[in-house]
Amino acid sequence: MSDLDIALCDASIGDTPAERNFRREVDASLTAFKLSADEQPPWPTADGEWAYDAAVITGSQTAVYDHETWMETLAELLRDLHELDIPLLGVCWGHQFIAQTFGGCVSAMDEYELGYQRIERYDSSPLFADFPAEFIAFETHSDEVVRLPPNATELAGNSRSCQAFSLGTAYGVQFHPEYDLKTVKMVTDGKREEGVSESVVETVLTSATPSQHAKTQTAKRVFENFLSIVEQHQ
Repeated sequence: MSDLDIALCDASIGDTPAERNFRREVDASLTAFKLSADEQPPWPTADGEWAYDAAVITGSQTAVYDHETWMETLAELLRDLHELDIPLLGVCWGHQFIAQTFGGCVSAMDEYELGYQRIERYDSSPLFADFPAEFIAFETHSDEVVRLPPNATELAGNSRSCQAFSLGTAYGVQFHPEYDLKTVKMVTDGKREEGVSESVVETVLTSATPSQHAKTQTAKRVFENFLSIVEQHQ
């Protein structure tokens, strides 16, 4: 495990496997803050010091445009951290939230992007160091970044949506590199309650095999690469 201290901003609602998944995949010391339960990371000090080396923002069942109080507080914190050049990584909802916070636009999609999807890498960003030109990752989202923040760079995408971007030392990925196979099945099964058709749910569940999920190992390198970025930023 690295010596880095990471603030895990858990945006999920209720009892979810989010914290467990990130603790398994991120090889650093994580301090988790359940945002919806009014747990927020500390603010930077007046002289620009912060208790953590970086922040990771998770997925959520909410929409970034719901404008909950805890979201407004998080947006203010992220602006302060970005001003101090502290690295940020957003995953799924976190990706969308970082984009919106810094001037991008997020809106609803016509339908869910759900399942194992092929993603094309557009840029040689250090976040995608040692990635092939295309890779497989699991997706589950019904909102998307439709306009990047000013001066941001799109790093990866597919025919459905922007899949990754950078803005200085702030990064976002739409896909879920932290998911294990158990989470894939649990989340997919729950989409029935959100109006996803039975046929789509069953197709994704059928595809959720150990051999198929093994293809997402490349996507997990995002975490290793992000920690390398943080270390080089020390």
